[in-house]
Amino acid sequence: MAAKQTKPATAIEPMPEPSGKIDLGLLNGLLGYRLRRAQLAVFQDFMTTMKDYDLRPAQFSVLAIIAANPGLKQSRVSEALGINRANFVALLDELEQRKLARRAAAAGDRRSNALYLTPKGEAFLKDAYQHLLQSHEQRIETALGDTDKQLLLGLLDRLAAL
Repeated sequence: MAAKQTKPATAIEPMPEPSGKIDLGLLNGLLGYRLRRAQLAVFQDFMTTMKDYDLRPAQFSVLAIIAANPGLKQSRVSEALGINRANFVALLDELEQRKLARRAAAAGDRRSNALYLTPKGEAFLKDAYQHLLQSHEQRIETALGDTDKQLLLGLLDRLAAL
């Protein structure tokens, strides 16, 4: 009689997909986890909204800071947004290749770069911002309501100051 063949003890069977809601356990009470989930949802909506502009949140943020502070040094922009230098240089390279921003020697410190939007960058940012307000930000405000949106902005500012 032939021996019955069995799978080796080390074989791993795929787990069946869970049905229904998953209990998040300890994660339910963690503010950082909930903030991250909210950030992911907001960023995903941003990416979907800005798909036709080929614009990511970090790129939009850089353009907005440069527009509000023409001539600001590159290091100050990256610091204000919490973007490390290597990533910031690559991001800025993309914006320059698209002719949305430009670097120039900083006044009084030729080793540093001052940043400016190009005329194309100014028009692009204005158009992208209007599109963003009319769709992405409107969806957020609809979900929260104006009062809760203002409350959340204040609470987030307090957390960012930790």
